[in-house]
Amino acid sequence: QVQLVESGGGLVQAGGSLRLSCAASGRTFSNYAMGWFRQTPGKEREFVAAISGRGGSTYYADSVRGRFTLSRDNAKNTVSLQMNSLKPEDTAIYYCAASNHIGRTSGEYFYWGQGTQVTVSS
Repeated sequence: QVQLVESGGGLVQAGGSLRLSCAASGRTFSNYAMGWFRQTPGKEREFVAAISGRGGSTYYADSVRGRFTLSRDNAKNTVSLQMNSLKPEDTAIYYCAASNHIGRTSGEYFYWGQGTQVTVSS
């Protein structure tokens, strides 16, 4: 079992930055690929970014590539999503998730955090 807790969400103006963090507890953190997804009301959960267990591979959604950077610190059991040049369309609840392999679909992830709200005002 892996427990995930997100933090760092909030309200920011367009063009601003936020840094989301996800703290993990439970089994060996480096065994898990970590992903970030986001969801808005009435829409399906959308892939944002993912990183492999040792951090050697990262995937990004086209909509965030070049603006968001995903990193992890296995010594601290944390993964961080640095979000720059934020746009109103980035507004969503952001979820951290863990999987036994890196992937882009929510069905590949079996541990989830509770989510953190990100709101970008225009």
